[in-house]
Amino acid sequence: MHLTHERVPHKEAILTHCRTHLFVSYPADKPGVAIDTIISPQSIKDPDYIISNGSDFKLGFFSPVNSTNRYLGIWYNRISVFTVVWVANRQKPLKNSSGVLTISEDGNLVVLDGQREILWSSNVTNSVANSNFHLLDSGNLVLRENTSGKIIWESFHHPTDTFLPGMKLSVNLRTNQKVLYTSWKSPSDPSIGSFSTGMASVNIPEAFIWKDGRPYWRSGPWNGQIFTGEPDWNAEYHNGFNLVDDKEGTVYATFDYANVLPLSKYVLNSQGNLVQTYWDDSKEDWKVVGIAPKDECDIYGTCGAFGSCDSQRTPICSCIRGFEPKIIEEWNRGNWTSGCIRRAPLQRQRVNNSGEEGKADGFLKLKMIKVPYFMERSYGSIDGCRKQCLKKNDCVAYAHDVGIGCMSWSRNLIDLRKLSIRGSDVYIRLAYSEFAKERHLKVIIRISLIIGAIAFLSTAYYFWRWTAKIREFAPERKNKSRESLLFDYLDDVKLHDLPIFSLKEVATATNNFHVANMLGRGGFGPVYKGKLQDGQEIAVKRLSKSSGQGLEEFMNEVMVISKLQHRNLVKLLGCYSEGEEKMLIYEYMPNKSLDTFVFADICLQNMQCKAYFQRNQMFLVLVCCY
Repeated sequence: MHLTHERVPHKEAILTHCRTHLFVSYPADKPGVAIDTIISPQSIKDPDYIISNGSDFKLGFFSPVNSTNRYLGIWYNRISVFTVVWVANRQKPLKNSSGVLTISEDGNLVVLDGQREILWSSNVTNSVANSNFHLLDSGNLVLRENTSGKIIWESFHHPTDTFLPGMKLSVNLRTNQKVLYTSWKSPSDPSIGSFSTGMASVNIPEAFIWKDGRPYWRSGPWNGQIFTGEPDWNAEYHNGFNLVDDKEGTVYATFDYANVLPLSKYVLNSQGNLVQTYWDDSKEDWKVVGIAPKDECDIYGTCGAFGSCDSQRTPICSCIRGFEPKIIEEWNRGNWTSGCIRRAPLQRQRVNNSGEEGKADGFLKLKMIKVPYFMERSYGSIDGCRKQCLKKNDCVAYAHDVGIGCMSWSRNLIDLRKLSIRGSDVYIRLAYSEFAKERHLKVIIRISLIIGAIAFLSTAYYFWRWTAKIREFAPERKNKSRESLLFDYLDDVKLHDLPIFSLKEVATATNNFHVANMLGRGGFGPVYKGKLQDGQEIAVKRLSKSSGQGLEEFMNEVMVISKLQHRNLVKLLGCYSEGEEKMLIYEYMPNKSLDTFVFADICLQNMQCKAYFQRNQMFLVLVCCY
C-alpha cells in the first residue's frame, strides 16, 4: 500500500486554512492571487500548489518517502497523514524541483521539466487552445473549455492506484475497453507496478485483480446486491456501492459512503492487495475495513482445475469427489496448480469412446461455494438449470442464484473455494458409478430406519400393555394400606425356601416374648433372645404392624440375607409368617457385631459417628471378621 506517512510541513498546514488557493510565482509587483482554476498561459511551478474550493484536496509537486524524485500529484489536504491519490508523471519523474504544470498551445495539460521537455500530457486529440484546468472537491482534476465549460479530460478517467467516491471502475463489453487502476511499484516508487484491478469483460460482471496481465483474484459474479465470492461483504454497510449497466455496452462500479464513512477509499497497493480504508479522526490514521485477497485460497487458481480450496483445512486443497490429482507427485509437495482429473468418464465420453451409453450421469452438490470462472448465464429455476445442463453434452456443472439465474460451465472448473458464510450451491456432473457407494449407504440407512421403527413400535406396544395392566389393578391396590402391600411383597420373596418355625416354637424359645428376653427395639419392631429345644440360641426379629417405620428396611433385610449365605455373615435360620404376624429367626451373636470391634476405639466416642452406625446397623451387623 502506497500510503506515505510524510507529515505536511507546518508552513503548509497554516496555508491550508487560508482562503488563498493558488500560490504562483509572479513578478515582484504582482501579489499571489486567490483562485482555484488555472487559465492559459498561467502555470504551477514547483513548489507551488492549488487547493480545491472546499479545501479537501491539494494539487502540486511532491516526493514519495525515501525518494528525491518529484511528481505532480493530488493528495488529501485536511488530514495529517500525507496520502497521495493520483500521480501524473509516474513513469517519468523529475530529478529536481524544476517541474511546471501548464496548458500547452494545443490545449493539453502538460508537465514540463527545466528544459521544457514534456514528461506527461493529458494527450487529448480534440483539445482546444481556449481551456483551463480545475481541481474539484471530489479530488478530480478536470480540463475544460473556457466558454462552454465542457469537460475535455479528467483525472477520474485516468486513475492511478486509488478508487475514490464518485470514480468509476468500468468496462465496455463490446470493445473490451477498461478503466484500470494500477499499483505503485513500491511505496517509494509510483511508477506502474505488477498489479491492476478493474471489471472483467464477461456477461456477468465481476471485479478482478490481475498480476502481469494474468488473473490474480476475482470477486465472484455480481448478483445485484453483492459480489457472491466475497462472504464478508456487508450489504447494509456497502449500501453506497453500486454496479450500473448503461445499456450501451458499458458496465461500471461506483461508490459513495458519505453517510457511513465520510472519508474512504480503495487502494491497490504494491503487494497486490485491494485495501478499503476510512479516515479515523480519533486516531488520526487510516483504518482498514476490508482487504482482498485475504488468504491463499483467494489467489486465483490455487488448487487448479477441479480442485477446491478450504482455508480451514490442512492441506487447503483437495480434489472434488469423483476426481483425483493429475500429477500426484506435485500434489504431495504442496503444488496444486496442475489440478485434478476425472476418475470415471461422463456418459457422453463413454458413448464416444466405446459406443456404450450406460446409465445417466448424476450431480454432486457442493454447498457454500465461490463459483468458478468462465460461467455462462441463462434464465430459469434451479430445476430448469439442471435440465439445461443435462441437455448440453459439454456442461460439467451448474448453479443458480436468485439475482443471476442459471450459471453453467463447459470448461475446467477453476477457482473453486469453500466459503464460511453465504456462497452458492454448485452441482458437479459426475458419472453414474461415482454414486454407487452413496446409493448403498442410502439402502443401509433405510433398512436401519425400518428396523429402528419396528423396535420402537414394539417397545411402545409392550409399554402400553404394561401400563394398561397397572391401571387395571390400580383400584385394588389403592384400597390396601402401605403396610399390607409390604406384607404381600414379603410373601413374594420365596420365604418357603427357608425353614418354617411355628408360633409355639418361637413363643416357647422366647418365654412368650418376655420383656427380660428383649435385646432391643428398632423402627421395625423388637428383637428377642431365645433358645430352641436343641439348645441353640437364637435372635427373633418380630415385625411390629403398629409401627410405620422400618417396614422397607425389614423387607430389604429379608431379601438380602435370604439370598446371601456366608460363614462371615449372620445366618438366617428360618421364619414365621401367618396372617399379619411376621418373624425372622437368626443365630444369636453373643459378642455383638463387627462394628463394635473395628470402630470402637476410633470413632464410636464421636456422637456423629454413633448416629451413622445406628442408621446403618443392618449392614454392619451382617459382616464378621475373617
